[in-house]
Amino acid sequence: MSQAFEIEDDFAVVMQQLSAAAATSPSAQEDAQSATASGGEISELTSAVHLLSRRIEVLEGSFSRKFEALQFQKLEEQLAAIRDTETVNQKLFDSLHKELISYRDNFVRESLQKPFIRDLLILFDDLSAIAGQFGDFPAGADAGGGSGQSHDNLKNTLHFLLEILHRLEVNEIEQKETVDRTLHRVISYEAAESAEEDGRIVRRVRTGFTWHDRILRPEEVIAKRFQ
Repeated sequence: MSQAFEIEDDFAVVMQQLSAAAATSPSAQEDAQSATASGGEISELTSAVHLLSRRIEVLEGSFSRKFEALQFQKLEEQLAAIRDTETVNQKLFDSLHKELISYRDNFVRESLQKPFIRDLLILFDDLSAIAGQFGDFPAGADAGGGSGQSHDNLKNTLHFLLEILHRLEVNEIEQKETVDRTLHRVISYEAAESAEEDGRIVRRVRTGFTWHDRILRPEEVIAKRFQ
């Protein structure tokens, strides 16, 4: 701003000098000395005008640089605002996409897979009950009668059925020594002789399963209870 004031002062001085020169312009009666003096004044005025022109150029350059810097800063702010908006929109899109995928997966699981899985569990329970009726056969025992071979075939079928369930992300509940109410359903109790035995699992009646890390059905057990 000080440069602007300086240019205005110089311009005012030049204009005053030009006005004075116009008012005192030489007449036909003036001598050669007056003409020489006027020529010196005009030379000084010309120099002042050139100086004023250079200062104006400097000021214009300064204003131009400041204007360009201001425009660049505004452009950066606008670009930053656009990037922020795009980031927010991308986050909203990603969130919506995840919700749609979750909805699709839940729909497929509940509508298509779950009924099929429940049928497989019923088949597993039936085959397990039949296998329990055979009892434990030593390897190769009663091979001639075929009972031992049938028992082995049944065990292989159960193993294959479990593999199918595992591919569907259905897994057996890990066996524990004591009752966990989130994993087990106690169908019967036996008397415990001490408080330390309270809640200890005596026998597992039906296998429990998880599906996608959630309880599909609890394990049914018989446990001890101290009274």
